[in-house]
Amino acid sequence: MVSTRGHPKEFPEPDLTPSKSTPSRARKGKWAHTPSNLAILWLFVSLPLVTWDTGYVMLRPLSMPGGRLHWPLWVPYELYGKVDYIYGWKAFNERNGFTAAQGLLNIVESLMYVYYLYILFAFGRQSKARGRGAPNPSKIGFLGQQRYVDGQKGAIAVLVGYSAAVMTVSKTVLYWMNEYYSGFENIGHNSIRDLVFLWIIPNGAWLVLPSYMIYLTGSEILQGLTVVASGAIVSSDDTTLIKTE
Repeated sequence: MVSTRGHPKEFPEPDLTPSKSTPSRARKGKWAHTPSNLAILWLFVSLPLVTWDTGYVMLRPLSMPGGRLHWPLWVPYELYGKVDYIYGWKAFNERNGFTAAQGLLNIVESLMYVYYLYILFAFGRQSKARGRGAPNPSKIGFLGQQRYVDGQKGAIAVLVGYSAAVMTVSKTVLYWMNEYYSGFENIGHNSIRDLVFLWIIPNGAWLVLPSYMIYLTGSEILQGLTVVASGAIVSSDDTTLIKTE
């Protein structure tokens, strides 16, 4: 028979009371909006182009060929008006309202993007962490520098950025669908080469990059909602959600 060694006294009950020297398991992590620098770079490129385009549309016919404002700022639209009649004399003379309606929405959309960028640079802080879409800082420079905005400003920024990007994609899809359902009335006269390089590729950029921005900001919105659903503490200013574990 195998016996065990005896002990002079029983094992003491473990003390489960957390001591002051032992850190608590409860950690607090603030939700923050960490924008992709690729998306920010896209906004710095696209906003001037949209402003240029909107100026042409809203100032017609002065900005069109033969108008006193056409040269030198809107000279390229002489060619583009022949590629896409929606920008040319045909649509203007037929009083096609789609062009100006789109231009008006461009103004709203651009103001939303400007406000988004204002929040990022006025209230954002530099972070050593790399957020979504931020490449390695040592390889890419500016694109790897990550900013973040937390609290109410961060929540407003991600909501405005998401809404503006959805607006961009929806408006661009509507632009394409208008051509499809009209039997390509305004672009059907182009050769395949001209159509690809002068219409599809330039306009396609306003589908790809904003869709990427929708994915990023939408993911952050879902992340914030998940924090709330799993339990959160609202800080004293009632703006920052702090997840507890």
